[in-house]
Amino acid sequence: MPDVLWRGEHARTPGSVGTVRVMGTVEAVSRSGRHSFTKPTEEGITLLAHLGVEGDAHAGELVKHRSRVRRDPTQPNLRQVHLMHAELHDELAALGFTVAAGQLGENVTTRGVDLLGLPTGTLLHLGEEAVVEVTGLRNPCPQIDAFQDGLLRHVVGRDERGNVVRKAGIMSVVLVGGRVRPGDTIRVQVPATPHTPLQPV
Repeated sequence: MPDVLWRGEHARTPGSVGTVRVMGTVEAVSRSGRHSFTKPTEEGITLLAHLGVEGDAHAGELVKHRSRVRRDPTQPNLRQVHLMHAELHDELAALGFTVAAGQLGENVTTRGVDLLGLPTGTLLHLGEEAVVEVTGLRNPCPQIDAFQDGLLRHVVGRDERGNVVRKAGIMSVVLVGGRVRPGDTIRVQVPATPHTPLQPV
């Protein structure tokens, strides 16, 4: 990947039309070495290029989610790093739920970035080095209700036109590795138009 030339809050990657904008921050980072629903928070995590989060059960070039492995273990892993917006936690808190960073299984909890509104292929620059490419939406499963009863219907719903709306974060793959810590800046680089809306992966 070419070097990025930073100039204040806007930059361009040579040969790319995408403008890099400072849009938010990393609020928390989490990982788990086993296939647990929740992931404990850490002081920092290391992203490994083409693999995912070092020491996380979902890291790897091929699919690691157990149900997907059973269907086809040769699928590429499009879910190496799970990001979720802290604003969802705020929304759920207003409804009487208590959800902390990592408890819904995300690796990176963000604030200030409209994750669900990003197009497929968006690059997220996390901290000084790491870059992930957005692959799609997380498709929440009934385990969420096992975590807190009634939670699922608040993270999967329908809009006024009847379309399914999935709020439980987005998935990505690691293009450039690096250390990611709470407080790190998130810079967003959208791909050229036309944009492709996020779909579940």
